[in-house]
Amino acid sequence: METRKVQRLGPSTLAMTLPAEWAQAQNVDKGDEVSIRIGGKGTLTVMPESVTSEESEAVISATGLDADAVERAIVAQYVLGRRIIHVDAAEGESLKSSHINAVYNAETQLMGLGVIEETPESIAIRCSVDPEDFTLDNLLERLESTGSTMRNEAVKALAHNNPDLAQRALNRERQANKIFVLLLRLIFTAYQNPNLARSVGLDDGFPLIGYRSMAKNLELTADNAEDIADIALEAENHALNVESGTMRRIREFTDQVNEITELAVEAVVERDYDRAIEVRTKFAEIGDREQEILSDLPEMNNQQLLQVREVLVSLQQTAQYAVRNAEIATNLALDEQSDHITIT
Repeated sequence: METRKVQRLGPSTLAMTLPAEWAQAQNVDKGDEVSIRIGGKGTLTVMPESVTSEESEAVISATGLDADAVERAIVAQYVLGRRIIHVDAAEGESLKSSHINAVYNAETQLMGLGVIEETPESIAIRCSVDPEDFTLDNLLERLESTGSTMRNEAVKALAHNNPDLAQRALNRERQANKIFVLLLRLIFTAYQNPNLARSVGLDDGFPLIGYRSMAKNLELTADNAEDIADIALEAENHALNVESGTMRRIREFTDQVNEITELAVEAVVERDYDRAIEVRTKFAEIGDREQEILSDLPEMNNQQLLQVREVLVSLQQTAQYAVRNAEIATNLALDEQSDHITIT
């Protein structure tokens, strides 16, 4: 770590020089303006004007890349906060049909992305998302709500032999993925430009690492719900081969899982340590529920038993992700003054 000596320039002015290597790399010269952000924990951030630019661009050369690689590259540039993304063919060539399809596939997956210019050789897409239109807390709540809705629909599909409900849950998976990737975009851009942290609802960038982990946990719970919906579509008569009493216990288990996933998100958003503790308490109450239900099942063939077990495992995993989110809530809550903690 490099250190700098603070000098006094006047009765009330202190100054520090900028590293020459940094200034050169950022094209900062004498007379230029830089942005200064005072953050938490005594931090002071200096940023060149280029960091605050809203029109960052990236060019993806499709040469040598298959369609999947082009699509992944577009998603990556979106997550990294690029405003405009170009997909170009090699000089003198036209884009392949597979590359064009990859662009439009990516467009349907990403919130606020749209084609603004297209020629045989190049396609330009622009992200119209404004960070000030969203807060990270709101998006986390939306992602949790979408996952819970998928989970409810999938389990109800099994209870009522209703493939339409299962398909509805599967259709919501695309929306869950859009919210997840948008969360990643806002997290990355807020990390790169601390000025944006306040725009997305944070006083400083400290919680961003926790929010990244939490977004992934919630995305995985949506995947768990997707797995249950797939079982509902594949099972004979779109139902589990269990008695009504067992199905009722599975639905009660689902309600309990829903409660703790929502509670964990609330604990993070509110920085509430008591709610984080409550998540752990409620998880302990259902910790053996999966095995309890399995042990009470009558004899059935392996395929049917596997389907019941997969549903229960998905619910149990979702509850475990909620506990992980409660751990994040604990770290965020205990970093601030509260009835439980005094920081000096």
